[in-house]
Amino acid sequence: MTARPLNRLAASALAAVLVVGCAADGSGLTETGAGAALGTAGGAAAGAIIGSLSANAGRGALIGAVGGALVGTAVGAYMENQRKDFEAALADEIASGMISVQKLPNDQLLVRMTGATTFEIDSDRIQPGFYSTMDKISAIVKKYGKTELLISGHTDSTGSAQHNQLLSQRRAGAVQYYMEGDGVLPQRIIATGYGKNQPIASNETEAGRRLNRRVDITIVPITA
Repeated sequence: MTARPLNRLAASALAAVLVVGCAADGSGLTETGAGAALGTAGGAAAGAIIGSLSANAGRGALIGAVGGALVGTAVGAYMENQRKDFEAALADEIASGMISVQKLPNDQLLVRMTGATTFEIDSDRIQPGFYSTMDKISAIVKKYGKTELLISGHTDSTGSAQHNQLLSQRRAGAVQYYMEGDGVLPQRIIATGYGKNQPIASNETEAGRRLNRRVDITIVPITA
């Protein structure tokens, strides 16, 4: 296949995604109702082709794996509905301080899990009492499958930098492993440890260190 026909094929596939996306006004869409604006088969084809043409086959493969990317006004409505579902399902955990759900710029969400409830001190094993909460999180991210999950592990400043770095990586990996066991597509997940380098509170107090011992899940919409 010559370059010109391949480019035409990519453009046609992309056009199919955009036409489907423009067919919905995006207002008040649920994750099901937004289906008209999600380039499903067309999005998968366009993603694979465009990804290859732009030397970003990995990105194209991700779009294909989730059945196409979000487009247009569907993005904001999709993520807002997801936020509401998180807040409803995790109402008890949010009220107790175990979990926080935040809206970030660029239609992203942050689900934050405190180390005080998720892990024992200096441990990378998710506490059994937190399994039901993890299952709720997994259920929602499966329901809203057109997102990437950036899982980041963090520690307080106690101990060596190397120890904290490895511990944060293992904690992020434990959350990734649990979610994959719950049926979340591995292609959607990136797990990274940041050690003690991204505190959100002072490490001078136990209360601050408790906040810094955490795992964050940044949820990013997959867009064309």
